[in-house]
Amino acid sequence: MSKLVSSVESLELNLKKLISDYRRLKDEHHQLKVQFSSKSESISELHSEIERLQHENKTLRTANAMLGSNEHTKETKLKINSLIKEIDNCIIQLAE
Repeated sequence: MSKLVSSVESLELNLKKLISDYRRLKDEHHQLKVQFSSKSESISELHSEIERLQHENKTLRTANAMLGSNEHTKETKLKINSLIKEIDNCIIQLAE
């Protein structure tokens, strides 16, 4: 009989330990989910900032080239040609 009692007590002890571990892991999982969400948000904000800076860089290069810089003459010519095509399309649409 004492062997049975000992086994039940051991089982109960192991079960309590498992429940404790489960709760700890559940809390840790929740904390990691919160951290992940926060990091994902930060990454998204950084991607937006990168895109904004790339656009700003492109705009500044174009403006610099239009001011007479010899460094980006090819880019300037391409941008001017693009703008001329857009203007031509607008004129065609207005004429219709």
